[in-house]
Amino acid sequence: MIDHVYISVTDIEQALSFYLEALAPAGWRAFGNYDASSGPDNVPDLFGIGDPDYISGAKPGSSIWLRRRTPGETGLYLGIACDSNEMVDASYAAAISAGGIDEGKPADRTYFAPGYYAANVRDADGNRLEFVHKAWNTTR
Repeated sequence: MIDHVYISVTDIEQALSFYLEALAPAGWRAFGNYDASSGPDNVPDLFGIGDPDYISGAKPGSSIWLRRRTPGETGLYLGIACDSNEMVDASYAAAISAGGIDEGKPADRTYFAPGYYAANVRDADGNRLEFVHKAWNTTR
């Protein structure tokens, strides 16, 4: 399951307006922002839009996080839901073995939330994968 996607945009307000209107019929809505000042330097401000399951926390759902595009930035950022920390570890190891480039070894990412465990890799074209286990999510 796709847990989350980062979409890099040039105009946050315009993009929020577009995505909120486009996804409203499916029940998606804005649910909060992540302030980069509370985390590491490489994590930008994020603006969250989620489906009803993601927002309620009743079961695993999906979210989109808008971020301001930096000059020359390209590529996709895709968060893949994992059922356990061990699955995060195994997915990270497999991606590195397949030629992936380390962008963050498996570890707790408590600056996002307690129980958020993730690892990050990049492919040769600059696309990024985050393998993530959220302790509060039920297994799929």
